[in-house]
Amino acid sequence: MRQLFAALSLGLLLGSPAIGETVELKVLGQPGSTGLIQKNKEQPFFETFAADTGLDVTVNFQPLDATGIKDTEELRILKSGLFNIISLRMSQVSRDEPTILGLDLVGLNPTYDAGKKTMADFSEIVDKRLQEKFNTKLLGIWPFGPQVLFCKPEISKLTDLKGYKVRVYDQNLAKFVESVGGIPVPLSFSEVQQSLARGVVDCAITGPSSANSAAWPEVTTHVLPLAFQIALNGYGINLDTWNKFTPEDQAKIEAAFDTLVSDIWAYSEELFDDAMRCNVGKTPCELNKPYDLVEVPISEEDLKIVESAVKELSFPAWAEVCDATNPSCSADWKATVGTRLGM
Repeated sequence: MRQLFAALSLGLLLGSPAIGETVELKVLGQPGSTGLIQKNKEQPFFETFAADTGLDVTVNFQPLDATGIKDTEELRILKSGLFNIISLRMSQVSRDEPTILGLDLVGLNPTYDAGKKTMADFSEIVDKRLQEKFNTKLLGIWPFGPQVLFCKPEISKLTDLKGYKVRVYDQNLAKFVESVGGIPVPLSFSEVQQSLARGVVDCAITGPSSANSAAWPEVTTHVLPLAFQIALNGYGINLDTWNKFTPEDQAKIEAAFDTLVSDIWAYSEELFDDAMRCNVGKTPCELNKPYDLVEVPISEEDLKIVESAVKELSFPAWAEVCDATNPSCSADWKATVGTRLGM
C-alpha cells in the first residue's frame, strides 16, 4: 500500500494525469477564412484526433476567426495555457519572437523544396527558443504555399508598386515592399478583402488558394505570381500540457502531427497549382473557384529583385531586430540555413 501511494504521489508531482483522467485539449486553429487547408486537413485532424491516436483526450477545436483572438497574440495565449494547442501563424507571431522569421525571409523560399530545406535546417532552433521563452513545444511546420501579389490597379512589374498601399503580414515583407517603392500596410487576413474593395489598400500579398477562398479576385484585377515567401505555419503545444503525457503517448502525438504535416505539404502544393489556374481562368480548375484575373508575366528584373533580397535586404534587416532579443539569432541562422546559401 505504501508503495502504491508513493507511486501515485510521484505521478502527481510529475504532472501526469491521474488514472482514468481524460485530458481536455483546447485547440485554436487557423482562421476558417483562410480556406481549404483549414477546412479539409486541419479541422478533420483534430475532430478525429482522440480516435486516431487512441489517447484518452477530448478535443475542443475552434478556428481563430470564431474567437475574437488576434493572430499576433497566439504565443502569449499558448504560454498562459488558455489554449493547449495552437495552429501558429508564424509570420504574425514573429512580432513576439523574431527568431521565427528566420524560417521564411523574403526571397528565401521561392519553392516548396526550398521551404522544406529551410524547415529542416532551422526548426530545432525555433523550437528551442519557443520552449525557453513561451513554454511551447513545436510539433511541426507546414506551408500555405508561395505568397504572391494581387492588385486592384493595373500593374506590369514589381516596381509598379511605387506609391501603392500594399497589405503585408510581417516586418520582413514590409521592408521589402518599401524597397520597391510600395507603402506597407499591416492587416489581418480577415480584413483584407473589404480593405481592397474600399481602397484602404491597393494591393495585397497572400497565397493563391487563400485569396481564392476569401474572394480577393472579386475585388482585384491583376496577379503577379512571383513568390516572396512560402508562409510557413506551425503547431505548438503548451509544455505543461505536453508533460502530462507519458513518453509513449508523446510519441503517438508526434507521429500523428508528423503525418498531418506531411499531408499538408502535399495538399498545399496541389492547391497552389490549381488556384493559380483558377484565378486567371485556366483549366483544369477543380479545387478552387474560377475567376478571370490578368496574370502578369514575371520578368527577369523582378526575379532578380526577389532572388537578391535575402543577402541584400531581408537577412540584414531581420538579423538586426532578432539579435537585439536573441543574441545568437543570426549566427545560428548562418550556421544552418546560411551555409546552403553561401552566407
